[in-house]
Amino acid sequence: MDEKRIKEFIRSIPDFPKPGILFRDITPLLAEPDVFRDVLKQLADACPLETEVVAGIESRGFIFGAAVAARLGKGFVPIRKPGKLPYLTTSVSYQLEYGTDTLEIHQDALADRRRVVLVDDLLATGGTAAAACQLLEKVGGQVLKALFLVELRDLDGRARLAGRTVEALVGF
Repeated sequence: MDEKRIKEFIRSIPDFPKPGILFRDITPLLAEPDVFRDVLKQLADACPLETEVVAGIESRGFIFGAAVAARLGKGFVPIRKPGKLPYLTTSVSYQLEYGTDTLEIHQDALADRRRVVLVDDLLATGGTAAAACQLLEKVGGQVLKALFLVELRDLDGRARLAGRTVEALVGF
């Protein structure tokens, strides 16, 4: 499925969640089984052969990451906001435009599976994705690729992921 076709199922919502933001809503894509299945196939096909585990960032990264992991026959590792994981965690804090945020992962999340593909729905400024990569490396992972459904190209999130392999199915 080509980029133009995928974009038909991503709705643009102006001024959400605040004035001046153009939100890219993926829920129409999720609701269309054939399109969703094709997108998952493309994401799975984009994963390197040596992928051992797929990680996804809360919350929409769980939708795509878990499905890609299942399609590949690999495990899935959730990366969450603080206080959401029940076992011993490792965390990374990172800068936002106005303040900081934190991500956590279970300390033993990767166990003996070190080669990771990070999957999320959207690459914007790249801060969250860069923090997720740092977190995966902190617990012993090697991030093979950061993979996204959508990239907001004007925000240059790839710059925050410099030196990493980054791929997105569609760009706006």
